[in-house]
This record gives sequence, C-alpha cells and structure tokens, in this order.
Amino acid sequence: MTGSPTTAPAGSPDPGLDPLVRRTEGPQPWRRVAHAACGIVLAAALVMVDPSWAAATGVLGSLTVLLLAADLLRLRVSGLNRLFFRVFRPFASPREARGVASSTWFIMGAFLAVALFPLQVVVPALLVLALADPAASYAGRRWGRRPFGTGTFEGSLVFLAVAVVVLTPFTGVAVAAGVAVAVAAVERIPWPLDDNLVIPLATGALLWTVLPFWS
Repeated sequence: MTGSPTTAPAGSPDPGLDPLVRRTEGPQPWRRVAHAACGIVLAAALVMVDPSWAAATGVLGSLTVLLLAADLLRLRVSGLNRLFFRVFRPFASPREARGVASSTWFIMGAFLAVALFPLQVVVPALLVLALADPAASYAGRRWGRRPFGTGTFEGSLVFLAVAVVVLTPFTGVAVAAGVAVAVAAVERIPWPLDDNLVIPLATGALLWTVLPFWS
C-alpha cells in the first residue's frame, strides 16, 4: 500500500492482543527493509540458481501452503497471534491481527508470478514489488498529505519513480515508464487482495504483453 494508514483493529476479541498490535503502528521502517531484502534475495536466487520451472514452483508453492496454514492456525489460536506480534514486532502490521500476513501474500505473489511468466518477466516484477512498494509505503506514511485512492498522492509518486528506475535496465525508459504508470494505477484500486499479490502479477502481465518488443 502506498501510504494508507495502518490502525489497530477495533473491538478485538482478545484484549491482550490490542496493545501488541498498537506497537506496530507507524512507518515501520524495518518492515520495509525486510520486504526489500526478501524480494532482492529471491530475484537474485532465481537468476543465479536458474531453477527449473517445476523446482521453482514446487518450492514456492509448498512455502505458500505452509505459510497459509500457519496464518490460519495463528488466527484461530489467540496465544499464537499474540506470540506472532511479540516476536515479529518490527515486521508486523496492525492489519495482520485479523488477516493473512503480508509475508504470506508476498510468497504467494512470487509463486504465481513464477508459475505464469518466464524468468525475464518474473525478475523485474519481483524487484518492483521489492523496492517500489515499500519505498512508496514508507514515504506515504511519513510525508503523505493528499489522499489518493487507497493511499496518498505522494506515495504513488514514489512508487512510480522507483518502478521506472527498477524497470529501465530491463525494458528501456519508455516501456518502463508506461508499465510503471499502469501498475501504479492498478495499485491504487481498492482490491480485496493484498498488494504483495497484485503488484507482481500486474507487473508481470504488463511486461509479458510487451515482451515480444524488447526480448
């Protein structure tokens, strides 16, 4: 999300969870750093290891299932949810108190991108997710003043700028600018799905449509 506010869920059925959730409010800089690092490492691993499609989808698909199972268990057992917010305080978000963790959406997005698109599309799509999204989220929460869609105008500008920089080495500046504008617009729509799923799939789909022109 490019700067949308994060607030603790009201009326939590577990009073012991509320103060733990409130401690995770704000710009969450370490969460952004971890998000970027995970995306960069994953993209680099795909390039350097160059796994087969079956191996890559098998690993990421299995990890997605495990993380989803862990989230479902955590959300059903209040003690586990409290433990999650204690252990992962620098990286957790208030919205995860009642929903699937962003890390789960992140891996799911990577899994689907790898399953659907070729490597030369997946890598830049993951880098946009890894760098443009957290930069925009941090900027929007720190300096965002003008609401825009589900976030702020300032956050969207940062997303657009970082996405252009990330994509240009892969596509050239003209294609990078076009794809970045389109993804930034898609990201503003209030989807019921998490940005960590929407961004890599939207970026991958857009790059796939122009792939014949720059591959």
